[in-house]
Amino acid sequence: EENVPAAMQHHSWRSALGSIGGGNHFAELQQVDRIVDADSFALSGLQKTQLLLLVHSGSRGLGQAILRRHVEAFSHNGLPEDSDDARRYLAEHDDALAFARSNRALIARRILQQLRAEGEPRLDVAHNFVEPCTVAGEAGWLHRKGATPDGQGLVIIPGSRGDYSWLVKPVVSEESLFSLAHGAGRKWMRTECKDRLSAKFTPRQLCRTGMGSRVICRDRQLIYEEAPQAYKSIDSVVDCLADAGLITPVACLRPVLTLKTSGEKSA
Repeated sequence: EENVPAAMQHHSWRSALGSIGGGNHFAELQQVDRIVDADSFALSGLQKTQLLLLVHSGSRGLGQAILRRHVEAFSHNGLPEDSDDARRYLAEHDDALAFARSNRALIARRILQQLRAEGEPRLDVAHNFVEPCTVAGEAGWLHRKGATPDGQGLVIIPGSRGDYSWLVKPVVSEESLFSLAHGAGRKWMRTECKDRLSAKFTPRQLCRTGMGSRVICRDRQLIYEEAPQAYKSIDSVVDCLADAGLITPVACLRPVLTLKTSGEKSA
């Protein structure tokens, strides 16, 4: 079972384990383009001469299913934190996070096997989750949706498939709710991308980016939705975070090969 953790062997979502998913999820081989904070990079355990593998994927619908059951039962009302319902929800929440970690690890392992390469995990950071938190002396629960935590060491802020990603060192900040942007963010709605781009680019042309990297994507609609033109410049996002004192940029990462899928479950 490909070294799948015992807890996941008989999971109800086992068939989805090891699949990237649709939307903006991807796996990408990257090379270190330049280092701007040598000391922090040295502590990361990464090597400039080696390719990096970045996997952006989650619980493959498990988290969404948990949310749907919760909303059906309780609408959008909160739960008392000391209630059985809250404890049950948090247990399911933690299971989804564990599933997502196992999913990313299996995706990475499968890709490395296909490349006949070896690698070691260096970072694993979630950006959709809830955790206890104290802000301005008040204890509560911090809900992150598309927000990277700033208290787990170095993190990567990805750009589009035709742009750089950045390895950064967060600066812990209560004012920003201990959170950072988790990516470049979209400029265009998904529904408008194909109309904007199909007269200029064929799907085949979009499989090669302006940076010379390659994209593998079997979904002809998705390759337009995820075109680099649909996203903000990653440098502008990183510059804003740095100017706000929320990060220190460490290294710029250049895409080499990006793998995207249409979201089917694996066998």
